[in-house]
Amino acid sequence: MSSRQYLENRIREALKKAKGNKHLARQQLIAWTYEDSKLLHALARPHLEGIISYNIDRMLSGRTVEKPDNTETETSPKRAPATAKAKKGEEFGMDLLRAVVATDATVFGQESSAPSSKRPQTSKRHVDALMKMASSVQSKKSKTDKT
Repeated sequence: MSSRQYLENRIREALKKAKGNKHLARQQLIAWTYEDSKLLHALARPHLEGIISYNIDRMLSGRTVEKPDNTETETSPKRAPATAKAKKGEEFGMDLLRAVVATDATVFGQESSAPSSKRPQTSKRHVDALMKMASSVQSKKSKTDKT
């Protein structure tokens, strides 16, 4: 029996045991992988090359996950110190992401002609002038209504 057939049989078995419930079948398969290395290998086989490449790249770039107690063994590689250049690259990436999601971002090449998306706050002087104009209009109406 091939590993693919074995995997399909185990999936069918998990679905039958879970009475068709996808979530419970998934949990059952995960539990079985702790005891059944053949099942784990059959599940991971199509993704193994990508998993390995990802982890090699992660180690080479210094993005390794530190142990919770922050101790390293002799066999674990030392984490590469973060350089100022890497920090600048990370800051640039975050700045770029902020600019993409910003609502008030200007269009490249139109920085000086881009209108401000925020309305300026109305000054007290302007509000007072509008109120004075409105009150004078009302007082003129009330004078014309009396005559």
